[in-house]
This record gives sequence, structure tokens and C-alpha cells, in this order.
Amino acid sequence: MTVAVKSPAELHHKPVIDEVMRRARAAFASFRDVSQERADEAVRALAWSVYKPEHARELAALAVADTGLGNVPDKIVKNQRKTFGTLRDLLRAKSVGVIEEDKAKGIVKYAKPMGVVAALTPSTNPAATPVNKAMMAIKARNAVVIAPSPLGYETTKRTVDYMRAALAQAGLPADLVQVLPPPVTKELTEALMKAADLVVVTGSQDNVRRAAMSGTPAIGVGAGNVPVIIDETADLADAARKIRASKIFDNSTSCSSENSVIILDSIYDKAIAALKGIGGYLCTAPEKAAVQHALWHNGKLNRHLIARSAEILAPAFGLPEQAARADFFMVEDSGAGKEHPFSGEKLSLVLTVYRAKDFAAAKAQVRAVLDYQGKGHSCGIHTKDMAHARELAEDLDVVRVLMNFAHTFGNGGGFDSGLGFTLSMGCGSWQKNSISENLSYKHFLNITHLVTVIPEDKPSEADLFGPHWAKYGH
Repeated sequence: MTVAVKSPAELHHKPVIDEVMRRARAAFASFRDVSQERADEAVRALAWSVYKPEHARELAALAVADTGLGNVPDKIVKNQRKTFGTLRDLLRAKSVGVIEEDKAKGIVKYAKPMGVVAALTPSTNPAATPVNKAMMAIKARNAVVIAPSPLGYETTKRTVDYMRAALAQAGLPADLVQVLPPPVTKELTEALMKAADLVVVTGSQDNVRRAAMSGTPAIGVGAGNVPVIIDETADLADAARKIRASKIFDNSTSCSSENSVIILDSIYDKAIAALKGIGGYLCTAPEKAAVQHALWHNGKLNRHLIARSAEILAPAFGLPEQAARADFFMVEDSGAGKEHPFSGEKLSLVLTVYRAKDFAAAKAQVRAVLDYQGKGHSCGIHTKDMAHARELAEDLDVVRVLMNFAHTFGNGGGFDSGLGFTLSMGCGSWQKNSISENLSYKHFLNITHLVTVIPEDKPSEADLFGPHWAKYGH
């Protein structure tokens, strides 16, 4: 008989995870059968704990100090906007009892919680993502344990403290939301994933793959690398304004930030002029080489330059004083793949610009960029030609195609976008994700189907096989 021997790491982590799970399951047991009203009260409490202006400001400042990524004003906006929008979506939804009834099919659907959710969150959004996932999990009457990025731990811990205090104030178990105790290691996080009932991962693809191998049902998301077309019908001033707003938001920490713009030849010079006029700096060929040398070290992004301001990047790139006054930097390129690093995700205020002779060439360039990085995630287009947008949606392997949007403000939900608010975007099987939509409370539910007898719905053999018989015989 073979006896499994636990590693020293497993033995060390077991008591920690056992205690976290004991508390989470006790909290879940007292919450799993609450009413819709009580569940929504809990969600409101979580949302206000981060949306509250002084908390949103404090957490934004702490996140930048904690991680060095992004900027405080935009993180304040993110903490409030994402939380507010998610709360809007959640309060409009039903997650308790009967949530759907189809009388014609004789089916009634009942929502049930899953249990304890392990929620892995990234350093780029150490406050906004934890509260976003916690709200969704609690809406579905689960408990949640946050496994944060070590880089953003202090911010996530403070966020969880505020959420726990809000739950306690509402007379609810604070242990409905917990954070792993430090130090947070891959081994500790893996132990949590194995013990939980559902794993939801936003962050590194390494964590997404580890979640998939944990033996627990897992939802992971994919990497972004958004390419956007500007065609000959676009309102160039509007397109430039939106691209700038999206590109510079939180210093490009968002996976939905534009990384490439493909401009049709007939309007290329005018579009570049519009982007320059709104704050873009177009690098010369030697400057492009200097940017590449600084931004990548041994084929990997320089962690000291990602998500930094233009004032920091310009001297680091060796660019002139004029560039330091710019909002973002543009580099021209013509290819995609490892030999063209600017075709990938840059997590910085660097925007790659392509010239395409026509729309077919532009679409081909988008496909090439996505095939290199970001397949399944999303792309966009600025146009007045709906046929162009439809063609992208029909032909490209992406979950989302955004038309005339500042991509960052539409992709993860917006008040002028029908997509649900989230900080976790599924990319389908193209990135080995189990969902091809924005993460929502629905993904935190089990569904029981009550099935009753309906009038028989059985067609004849001729109804089903007739066309085959007519073409090929019996």
C-alpha cells in the first residue's frame, strides 16, 4: 500500500487553511439561507465600505504606495465607479429562491449558493477587484476568502477590514469575507484553492493554470492586448479623445487598455495628427529602439516601468523634454509576434500604431496581434459603418468587440455599455477559460431545476430525417 507523504510546505499550510476554512464555513452556514433582502443588504454594506469617499481615497493612495502601479486619482475613480456599477447590476438581479420559470417547458429554476469561494486578486487592482468579487459571491450567499497578490497585500487587507466591519455593523458574520494571512505564497494559495468549493482567478496566467489543476471548479480569465481599428468613416476627434482617455487611465494598468491602433491609410495622417493633438507623442525610429531597450529586459516587461506616469517614462526612455509633457507615447510598427514586442501587451503608456491599406488589411493586423497575445479577450473599432463592426464580430476569435468606445470604460461594464460591470473578463476556450463573458454573480450560483410534465413534444421521423432522406435516401 502506498502512503501519500505530505511535503513540509503542505504540513505548514494545513493548519492555516484549516482555520480559515473553519471560520468561512461557519459564516456560510449562518448565511446560506437568508432572504434576498438580507443578501442585498450585505452587498450594499460591502459596496459602501469601499465606495465611501474617504475609504476610496485612502485605498487608492495605499494601493499606489503598496504596489507602485497606477495613480491615485484614477484608482479613486476605479474604486468608486466599478463598485457603484456592480452594485447597480446586483441589486437588479434575483439570486435567492425562484430566479426563472419557463411554463412552456415546465421548468422552474432555484438559485443555491456554492459554499466557500477562493478569490485570487491581482496587484493592479488590490482594492477594486477584492470588493467586486466579494459582492458577487455574497450576492449568491457564499462566503469568500481573498488570496491577494503579495505586492498589494496591505491594500487588500485594509479593504477586507472595511468589508468585515461593514458586515458586522449590519449584524452579519464578518467571516463571510476573509483574507489569507501573510505571508501569501503560491503554496498557501494552492492549499486554499484545493479546500474551497469554487476558485475565481483574476491576475497572472500562472495562477489561472494552477487554479485549473487544483481539483476545484475554477473560473479563470485571460490576458488582454486590445487592438483597435480607426476606419475612414470614424469621427477622428472623438476617436482620439476616447483612445487617450482609455490609454492613460490608471497609467494603463487595465487589461482592457488599448495596446495597438490600426489606422486605415486614407486617414492615417489625420488620425495621427488628432492623436498628437490630444496628448500623444510619436516616437522616431531611434526613439522607438530606445523605448524597446528600456521597456523589455530579457524578453520580459521591466517591472520598474510598467504602469508609470509619462513624467517617469520619458526620461527612462531617453526621450526629449517635449515627450515628458505628453500623455502617452506612440511607436509605429508593421508586424506581430516575438520579433515585434510592441505588438504585445505593454501595461504602460505606450501605444503601437499600424498603417493598413484597407479594412481587410486592418482586420488581418488585428488577427495577427491577437494570435500573438490576447486572443479571445477583445478588440474595438471607431467607425460609422456598422457593417465593419459586424464583420469583426463575425470573423475574429474574441469575446467582445466594442464600437466607438473608450475601451477601458466599456469593456468591463459601463453606464453606456450593456456589458455587466466586472474586473474579470472571461476569454473563452481561446485562452482556456471556462466562461466567454464578463464574470457576474451568476457564476457563483448552483441552480436546481424543478421539472414538471408538459404536453408531449415528439416530432415524427419524417420531420427530423425528411431532408436527409430526400437527398440521400432511406
